Amino acid sequence: MPEYAILVLPSANRVYTDTAPTLVRAELSAFAPALSTDVADTDIRTIGGVDYVTLRTDRPLTDDDVALLSNVSSAYALFEVTGDLLRPLPMAPVARFGSDLLTIQKYPGKTNEQFTQLMVNLTVLASRWASAPFGTALHVLDPLCGRGSTLNQAMMYGFDATGVEVSAKDFEAYERFIKTWLRGNRLKHTAQSGVLRRNRTRLGQRLEIDYAPSKEAYRAGHTRNLTYYNTDTLRTDELLRPDSVDLIVTDAPYGVQHGSRGDDDSLARSPRDLLAAAVPVWSRVLRPGGALGISFNTYVLARDELLGILDRAGLSVVSGPGYDTLTHRVDHAIVRDLVVARKEPSPSGR
Repeated sequence: MPEYAILVLPSANRVYTDTAPTLVRAELSAFAPALSTDVADTDIRTIGGVDYVTLRTDRPLTDDDVALLSNVSSAYALFEVTGDLLRPLPMAPVARFGSDLLTIQKYPGKTNEQFTQLMVNLTVLASRWASAPFGTALHVLDPLCGRGSTLNQAMMYGFDATGVEVSAKDFEAYERFIKTWLRGNRLKHTAQSGVLRRNRTRLGQRLEIDYAPSKEAYRAGHTRNLTYYNTDTLRTDELLRPDSVDLIVTDAPYGVQHGSRGDDDSLARSPRDLLAAAVPVWSRVLRPGGALGISFNTYVLARDELLGILDRAGLSVVSGPGYDTLTHRVDHAIVRDLVVARKEPSPSGR
């Protein structure tokens, strides 16, 4: 029975480095249905004093399987195990740009970029596009996007991306970063920014960017779009058409320092209250067959409470291998979990 081993990429965050093998093992279970062969089992095994995440398959992996597994969030190298030897396999991750797009930003509270990729991966694999997860130009929404970690990962995969964030400080920081990054990498693009208005009411700010990985692609019209709205997430369905987003991926507030401003300018400090109000709004813009992935701090929001919010919004929570064992410690105040839910197509097939 063929066996393979994944060497896990070290993280600058020591706690995440310790957690990563367990998360990668769960992630592999979500990748398994998209492979050409059945996965018999996965494990964490020490080889030569180094921990690897291993998988055994019924048949050898094809080149397409290797290319798919190259996108596992913390995969650094992939080997075929042959007796006591490890034979490296050529990895081919989908990466439209250099890794500096994900790593150059440094600020307190930034979500680890490997975990951001894991969130995107699991959400794609739970959607109707799981059979070609990284070969389709999807539209990703992060309705609590902060300084854009999810938007950057969407760019790496060649997806269109939309972010919504109430903090003007985060909006301005991301606008500076992404414009500087695009210019520094000499990427052909157009960027428009200004006041966001609806019905003559000022809602905040907006940033819209069309870009391409090469001048040739830009001239041919093969561009991708990045849009950032600096406004209340509860207005998401005013900004986007119904059923227009393929994936929603977001990091829910971890504590009372985050929130959403309502029409009366009050701050909803409870993540529970925020998500109870926001998830139905987000669901309206999610395309049938699409999926929503939310990470959250279990100290401030119980998993069962979030499951209830998703169920009341008409979303079907995904369970089983790859989705039930994602809880991990971030620091003394945060134990993080991730829940993914699908918007099922209507009986008419919409």
